[in-house]
Amino acid sequence: MTVKLPLRNIYDKRRIWKMGLMIVSVILVAGFIYMSSRIVRDLAEQERDRMQIWANATKELATMGNDDSGGTAMQTDVDFLLSIIEGNHNIPVLLVDDQGEIMLHRNFHLPEPIDSLAPYAISDANMAYLKKKLARLQNSSNKIEIKIDDTTTQYLYYEDSTTLRRLAWFPYIQLAVMLIFLAVAYLALISVKKAEQNRVWVGLSKETAHQLGTPISSLMAWTQMLDSMGIDPSIVADMDKDVHRLSVIADRFSKIGSMPDKELTFINEAVEQSLAYMRTRIPKRVALTMHLDDSQNCGIMLCQSLFEWVMENLTKNAVDAMDGEGQLDITVTSTPEQALILVRDTGKGIARKNFKNVFNPGFTTKKRGWGLGLTLVKRIIEEYHDGRIYIKESEVGRGTTFAIELPTVKSS
Repeated sequence: MTVKLPLRNIYDKRRIWKMGLMIVSVILVAGFIYMSSRIVRDLAEQERDRMQIWANATKELATMGNDDSGGTAMQTDVDFLLSIIEGNHNIPVLLVDDQGEIMLHRNFHLPEPIDSLAPYAISDANMAYLKKKLARLQNSSNKIEIKIDDTTTQYLYYEDSTTLRRLAWFPYIQLAVMLIFLAVAYLALISVKKAEQNRVWVGLSKETAHQLGTPISSLMAWTQMLDSMGIDPSIVADMDKDVHRLSVIADRFSKIGSMPDKELTFINEAVEQSLAYMRTRIPKRVALTMHLDDSQNCGIMLCQSLFEWVMENLTKNAVDAMDGEGQLDITVTSTPEQALILVRDTGKGIARKNFKNVFNPGFTTKKRGWGLGLTLVKRIIEEYHDGRIYIKESEVGRGTTFAIELPTVKSS
């Protein structure tokens, strides 16, 4: 009993895994950013608490200035409050009166150095800089009102410290580094995987050609013997055709993995020759029509045997998609830059989500087959002929159109 593996489901499962990994990644990244943002928010609250203490110290100092009582205890309180104010070395602060005049500033990177002989004097350039800072801070939430007495109110404006601003960017920098690392790792894995697949692919092709070589040689000898024995020539001729066909197939497989020899070929002749073998082998209920480019039969560099393999695969797939009945149109057009070949059928069609998957090894919608035909086609067109193959259009139940683009040879 033979068990048929559902190869087409491999790519459905792979798509599910990709979506699952993407969702997990998004959740992890969102959690990471949330936790980092929470830390930044907590630190911002701590800085505001520090500024509130700074504002309270400023208020107490202002109140003490109106108190006539003296003594060591009062001096101790003043020293303590001054130490609080002087202890802020990293949070930029502006102290402003109720008229909007700047009374005090700390920890700003001023455009001009402060004169050591007059530390409290503010130059015009520095004042202009501080006023710009004040205008921006007045529209922010970093503001604390200091009620000195019933008639005097001051306002404390502050910026987030340099440490806090850097920390706010840190999660996004980490995220960018992580994404770059994941992208590089992913590309490296894909490259290694593709190289390994290519080695397996080439090895399998070469081994297939080698294994076919011995029985083909033996069959050639047998046909010669049958001919010498007087067997019906028509039977021997048919056997010769099949043996020749096997030789062509073996030759095709032997060319996989190395750059084949290409010759200048006219596009119309190349397509006609490629379909000559299939014309007599497709069902009579399939109407095969070719629309060649009569305006200019341009030249392309082709390995004819591999190009025939491409056209045979596309034609056979189209016939299978139509269940042996329908219309198959081959259209050739060309420009001075490229030749375009369209293979249009009236078959079952392909869902849009599978437009790219059809070229993946193992993907198939048939009950039989390994899903390697279109993978071979893509490799032959894109790697060996510098062309491009893709699904131009398809509609389920209406049919599919494959497009092949090949560069033309510019005439000198």
